[in-house]
Amino acid sequence: MYANLGIGIPMLASNYIRPGITIHLQSENGILGLGPFPLPGEQDPDLINAGKETVTILPGSSFFSSDESFGMIRGGHINLTMLGAMQVSQYGDLANWMIPGKMVKGMGGAMDLVSAADTKVVVTMEHTAKGGAHKILPQCKLPLTGTQCVNTIITEKAVFQVDAETGLTLTEIWPDFSVEDIVSATGCEFQVADDLKPMEQVEV
Repeated sequence: MYANLGIGIPMLASNYIRPGITIHLQSENGILGLGPFPLPGEQDPDLINAGKETVTILPGSSFFSSDESFGMIRGGHINLTMLGAMQVSQYGDLANWMIPGKMVKGMGGAMDLVSAADTKVVVTMEHTAKGGAHKILPQCKLPLTGTQCVNTIITEKAVFQVDAETGLTLTEIWPDFSVEDIVSATGCEFQVADDLKPMEQVEV
């Protein structure tokens, strides 16, 4: 599998890949074969990801130009992308690139990643914004990155599967929370899976 991890929470996934599972991590600045974050004192300032964070690489990794990187993305060669979000709608619309009135350094590669038809899109984010404001909504209020593109939402409280026609289904919940807690923290309606499961920490 080829996967792209966005800046912030998504990048943490690189530290939790089970032994025996082969996942080739791609960074849009031109790396294929990312490893986990470096240990303190082992950082190489010349080896960074798209978010300018120091990274490690695995044996067999490769480096290439940004245009080749986006050729992989736009060509549908990335199987999975995990990225953060400011807002997600119940039907899978995504807003994660700008807040009107605030300075934007650039839109990044998210629009390309979520528009590739064969790429599964997983959003990893905090369930609510500062002050408890809802981030999962009937409709996004911020400018969209993509429409009906999100397949899965993972937060510290729950996991939702997203259907572009029927909306959200709660499939996993962190043991410290109840379904009522998730209803309160979520700004739109959702269904609850018959086989609702507790979220678990992966063993590495």
